[in-house]
Amino acid sequence: MTIIDTAIQAAIKAGEEILKIYNNPNTDLSVEKKVDNSPLTIADKASHNVIEATLKDTGMPILSEEGKTIAYSERKQWDTFWLIDPLDGTKEFIKKNGEFTVNIALVKNNKPVMGVIFVPVSGTLYFGSLEEGVWKLEDAKEHSDLVQLKSEGQQLPAPLITEVLKVVGSRSHMSTETEDYINKLKKEHSQIEIISKGSSLKICLVAEGSAHQYPRFGPTMEWDTAAGHAIANAAGKKLWLTDLSGELKYNKKNLLNPYFIVK
Repeated sequence: MTIIDTAIQAAIKAGEEILKIYNNPNTDLSVEKKVDNSPLTIADKASHNVIEATLKDTGMPILSEEGKTIAYSERKQWDTFWLIDPLDGTKEFIKKNGEFTVNIALVKNNKPVMGVIFVPVSGTLYFGSLEEGVWKLEDAKEHSDLVQLKSEGQQLPAPLITEVLKVVGSRSHMSTETEDYINKLKKEHSQIEIISKGSSLKICLVAEGSAHQYPRFGPTMEWDTAAGHAIANAAGKKLWLTDLSGELKYNKKNLLNPYFIVK
């Protein structure tokens, strides 16, 4: 089994654990904060535990939202590590709109080099690296290996041919700065379509060729973006800093991302 196979297996297994809670008719999703006994926290931790157990045999350390207290003095020594978000899109989970994901990235020398994003509700899987390219599979709840996934999936990106500028906006976190940026685009382009989407799926839309760009003038953490970043890079896209001076970096002392634009 290749390392990307292992990451895909971890993401799918984690998605299954999340769905046990998400689809339980007795689950009360009205508790929005991650208090210790909330369904959101239970799903998050269950997903984390499965991912950690599946990835441990790779011998590489794991940085996760659930393990964010690891001291910088320790992790700054890491050359290669896993960066994961066990459940990305907490508001989408609570709203039960299905737009939440499991994100797993492999980071090397402060750059995500491989990414896996799995959507538990739909079974949609995105995965990619510079070596493998970018692939999308609509129903990946069962798979044997990478060869099967590629044979059943679609290689990305698809060409985006349209006179309409398609811009992705957050379904739950649209900021004033983002609205200002979009208003500026409206002055430069005669036709603009805003596509609302939750979680890391916003980055995936640009990577797959369904949208031109995704501006993010709002807070995100490294685990929110790393898997999507790797997939976007493999599709020939970048997660630019807003001044276009370079891309996002990872394993910083402060794990909060600066604002960025995917295009």
